[in-house]
Amino acid sequence: MPASTGSSWVRARYVEKSASKRAVLVAAATILAASSALALDAGKVAPCLVCHGENGVSQNEGVPSLAAQPDQYIQWQLVFFRLDGRKSEIMGPLVKDISNDDIKAFGAYFATLAPPPAASPPDPNPELSGAGKVLAEEGHCNSCHTRNFAGQQATARLAGQREEVLRKALEDYRSGARRGTGIAAMPEAVYGLTDDDFAKLAHYLSRLP
Repeated sequence: MPASTGSSWVRARYVEKSASKRAVLVAAATILAASSALALDAGKVAPCLVCHGENGVSQNEGVPSLAAQPDQYIQWQLVFFRLDGRKSEIMGPLVKDISNDDIKAFGAYFATLAPPPAASPPDPNPELSGAGKVLAEEGHCNSCHTRNFAGQQATARLAGQREEVLRKALEDYRSGARRGTGIAAMPEAVYGLTDDDFAKLAHYLSRLP
């Protein structure tokens, strides 16, 4: 399939889903309109840390670290889970009845935590990291995720995230299981990338401080 045809196909897929996505976007915009952070009850965050780790740094395979994720990114993901726009057998039921105020409070809380610690040297696969860096530069990933991949606004922090979590996210964007918050930004960004490319990117980004 020619690249131009593939890109058009990706756009068409997401245009078809625009009605359901619009409901998610409207809900998220309503929540994000509030500017003040709300205090988060300690009892509400404790269950999150059981899986996502003490101080938001995950020690569990397949579970993302939430520490230092941008406020709005956390809020968007919770809205997606609550409205079933992002599928998860675990997160869906947990946030089904979560309030808008709690969504804002969770976003503010995790954004203030220190980021995951830098990966310990030496790099077990420096060639893989080098190849991942090249792919990230070629894909202009820092245009949205910022120069040091710390994320911004509704764009995720990638630096220091668990390697298998990053790889799974890329696979889900390619398959359509996840959608970007922009105009199909992530599905288009990963179109044409291979599993090997995902492994390179995930290894490189996971080791960044």
